[in-house]
Amino acid sequence: MATSFPVDQIKVLLLENIHETAHDIIRSAGFQVESISKALPEEELALKLRDVHILGIRSKTQVTDRALQGARRLLTIGCFCIGTNHVDLPAANRRGVPVFNAPFSNTRSVAELIIGEIVMLARRLFDRSSELHQGRWRKVSTGAVEVRGKTVGIVGYGHIGSQVGVLAESLGMRVLFHDISSRLPMGNNTPVASLPELLQNSDFVTLHVPETPQTRDLIGAEELLMMRKGALLLNASRGSVVSIPALAEALKSGHVGGAAVDVYPEEPEQNDDAFLTPLRGLANVILTPHIGGSTGEAQAAIGREVSATLLKFVNSGATTGAVNFPQAELQPMKNTHRILNVHRNVPGVLRDINRIIADCNANIHSQVLTTDSSVGYLIMDLDQDVSNEVKKTIAALETDIKTRILY
Repeated sequence: MATSFPVDQIKVLLLENIHETAHDIIRSAGFQVESISKALPEEELALKLRDVHILGIRSKTQVTDRALQGARRLLTIGCFCIGTNHVDLPAANRRGVPVFNAPFSNTRSVAELIIGEIVMLARRLFDRSSELHQGRWRKVSTGAVEVRGKTVGIVGYGHIGSQVGVLAESLGMRVLFHDISSRLPMGNNTPVASLPELLQNSDFVTLHVPETPQTRDLIGAEELLMMRKGALLLNASRGSVVSIPALAEALKSGHVGGAAVDVYPEEPEQNDDAFLTPLRGLANVILTPHIGGSTGEAQAAIGREVSATLLKFVNSGATTGAVNFPQAELQPMKNTHRILNVHRNVPGVLRDINRIIADCNANIHSQVLTTDSSVGYLIMDLDQDVSNEVKKTIAALETDIKTRILY
């Protein structure tokens, strides 16, 4: 394993009860691991990050620009979840800190939850169960239907949306989907050209989109009115995607026949904090506390996926999969030292680095440079006898953000 300094000096901070699989993998690499079971407020997080090389978080920790200001040793951040909107990605990018997430590992868990909720909403099972808990016996079939033959419309046909489509089709449902990107349909899933077309032709609408300016209030009063009368809405994506007041009014009026909501515009920071929403107490509404990916299998898989990605970056410089950083990966070469350089993306940097290489009479065995609008990222394998001199000289350039060497 390549490293720029002894592995037992690499400090890792894992917050929010990240699954034990991540702890085991990271400890097996020889790193120091500190674990804290909760999210940290900005001031406390900033103090911790002064000496941390790797930060691991889930969805509650807010990594702000201010929290990152003193994090001079921080190499990378791992989000042990899908979303990364709780991290100031541009601020991390400017400091040469790639951010990784887990785009695949909880796909099945979320998709299964959605399928279960589709059946529950169709049979109004939540209401019947609540009535029995209250001591009321209401054996009725009014409003209860089979899902077979019904149409589910999937908004956002990525990893989770496409899995929902596969499972829904296996139940005999017709599947429509809409995505802003061209997607290959799974099975007999059918793409539609627009969101209104999907809303107007679906008995169930399920949302699987990221949080972006374009998806904020994607489903508001106007879109809810486009839905078929009595249609059902499910949201396990992001809380900002649905206007909760508009959904509450549509449910009260009966235009929307029910809903399953797992995410909210504002969510409690701790499990014991109070939770308020206009959706509480409404008929045929399933409310869950952001648990779409909260299964043992998903959390273990996320622990493996993200920790492996973090170790690969620390040990080889690979940024494949980073959400805020130029993508680069280079197969390590024997009998070389690797220089990893992050620099401001301005004209002349590569010229200056090439001049340093020439002045040191160094031989480049392999090299890759990738850029985005803010930074450039260089991976370079050099002869061992000149690598330290090259590294020090590159790090002294005015355009340098972060440079390290792997022996």
